[in-house]
Amino acid sequence: MTLALQQTVAAAHFRPKTRLGFNTRVSFNDMDGPAKGLRDGILLYQAAEAFGYQSGWSYQRHFDNYLSSPLPFFAAVGQHTSRITLGSAVIPMRYQDPILLAEAAGTTDLLVDGRLELAISTGENAAFDAVFGAVDTDSRTEARRRQARFLSAVAGDVLHTVDGPGQGAPEGTQLRVTPHSPTLRNRIRQGVASVASAIQAAELGIGLITGTVQHGHAEGESFGAYQARIIEAYRSAWRRIWQTEPPAVAVAASILVGTTAKLREKYAAYDLERRTLGIAASRPKGALAPVAQGQLPAGRQISPVFQGTPDEVTEAVLADPGLAAADELVLFLPPAHGLEENLRVLRDLAETVAPHLGWAPAT
Repeated sequence: MTLALQQTVAAAHFRPKTRLGFNTRVSFNDMDGPAKGLRDGILLYQAAEAFGYQSGWSYQRHFDNYLSSPLPFFAAVGQHTSRITLGSAVIPMRYQDPILLAEAAGTTDLLVDGRLELAISTGENAAFDAVFGAVDTDSRTEARRRQARFLSAVAGDVLHTVDGPGQGAPEGTQLRVTPHSPTLRNRIRQGVASVASAIQAAELGIGLITGTVQHGHAEGESFGAYQARIIEAYRSAWRRIWQTEPPAVAVAASILVGTTAKLREKYAAYDLERRTLGIAASRPKGALAPVAQGQLPAGRQISPVFQGTPDEVTEAVLADPGLAAADELVLFLPPAHGLEENLRVLRDLAETVAPHLGWAPAT
């Protein structure tokens, strides 16, 4: 099969990207401090909106040089933007009080005029249990319990009916989360790394975003092939359960368009670092180093970096089955990048590659 025919076949199976987003960790280094990192994060969202991006996502990470509390950050970003949606990717439910999170989410969504998109997960980090408290069940079971409670609270369900005096409200009062944002429940997604998690998202009736780490793949199965299988499992389960078409699916991907020789050299070095160090790659100064650099837990794999000239990146993205299957492309920004570096990455993708993916900037 010739290269031209391969490109034609790939394009035929490629879903046009209706939305373009980015994912930032809102990182900071020890020299400049967190205040500058947060202010730069707001500027990044403002610039992305000007470039025509439809969504901006921020990762939550505790006890490190990254954003640990996305909702107050989004409330601040919302006052400096008017159109771009503000998404968490992801908030681990194991370490959240579901009712307090629902209250904060409702408040934030109303402040930003209904632009909040929460991606949550049921993963865990055993090291955090000592801080947030151990549970009687395993961490994933507890995360799913809290997730269900959170979704019920966000939907406006009755959480408790006062059944006696001395409970702070008249007997018979039905307690619900306030302030309530009536459409927020429709903008909740699950961050998934496996087929099982994708099917669970469909069963819960929430959206889907896939990240840059996977588990549960078959031996020898590429990241993109498994990503496509995850997405198809979600859509099939959704259609079977709800008898409707599923919501748009978003995928996060490292896409670095080298518009100059110097940038191509820089992005190739990042690609090598990521393949060598894995999740330990590209950390801001002062950030914690993973215990086993370059090693993922058994049974997991990390996403590739799409880098090269604009034509090379466009060809690679069109040919990747996982990116082809998605409706929304979310650009994963290298965590160690500063504001100016991130702005260059956002602008180059929007101007050179994204238009060939069926995307048009928001106005």
